[in-house]
Amino acid sequence: MFNVTIEKLLEAGVHFGHQKSRWNPKMKPYIFGVRSRIHIIDLKKTLVRLKEAYEVIRRYAAQGATILFVGTKKQIKDVIESEAKRAKVFWVSERWLGGMLTNFRTIRQSVQKLRQIERMFEDGTVKQLTKKEANILAKRKEKLLKVLTGIREMTRLPDIIYIVDIAHEKTALAEARKLGIPVIAIVDTNCDPELVDYPIPGNDDAIKSVRLITSVLADAIIEGKTGAFVSTAFAEEETPAEVGKVVEQSGDVSEEKAEKTVEEKKQPETQKEAKSKEAVEPKTEKIESSTEKQSQQNKVEAEKAEKESAESKESQ
Repeated sequence: MFNVTIEKLLEAGVHFGHQKSRWNPKMKPYIFGVRSRIHIIDLKKTLVRLKEAYEVIRRYAAQGATILFVGTKKQIKDVIESEAKRAKVFWVSERWLGGMLTNFRTIRQSVQKLRQIERMFEDGTVKQLTKKEANILAKRKEKLLKVLTGIREMTRLPDIIYIVDIAHEKTALAEARKLGIPVIAIVDTNCDPELVDYPIPGNDDAIKSVRLITSVLADAIIEGKTGAFVSTAFAEEETPAEVGKVVEQSGDVSEEKAEKTVEEKKQPETQKEAKSKEAVEPKTEKIESSTEKQSQQNKVEAEKAEKESAESKESQ
């Protein structure tokens, strides 16, 4: 059951895009506006796309599909691994090896090599080697474990892939497209949504944003596999609010946003800032108020002019 609300997306900072100068014009349909030179993503569109992705991946899971999570950026790799483990799907969170999909047979051979090395350590064969040879083998094992742990049991190509930041995971996306594997992905304002089958417009840099969206998809997978409703990311029941009002009241983005590091450059605004912003009237109300005021002023001036004209005629 999909029960995500705009408030949760807003709280996680999903609406924060990149600087205006870095945008991809193809993301225009998903952009709400600009605040302090930062693009703000339309959370109405995000909610619609997230629900679509939720239903798609749930159906795949229900059919026993092989699902792969991909996200290798430093700040989000732990989220990818933990949510993939929770949903019992495969993952790549350290480094994408070229050919992981397009040269899958070679990758499987690397997995077999890893298992062979592990057996040598388990049965004591490694003790027969020199110290130098044993150290080389240990380093080889560590390197293979680092990049293959999440897919070592994946015996066939995935049926669908979830990617965080397609601009960063270009090789993974290119391989999936080449093989015709459907892709679900978080697409930020610097990405091309047309490269993805199921784009989810949102902040792909902030940990909270990535964790929220990834956990929703993980819940969908668990629900598809078990038929049971799961919702770890949205434990509290919420009342949906009017989307336009919520987004409009999000207010200006701090100038400090542009100076954040890559690891966490897009953080949600503080509660104090949020409260002050809630007091700001939506733009539409301001425009309507201004229009009404101008209309009344014009009416008064017209009546005054008519009265002066009548008095002038009487005096003549």
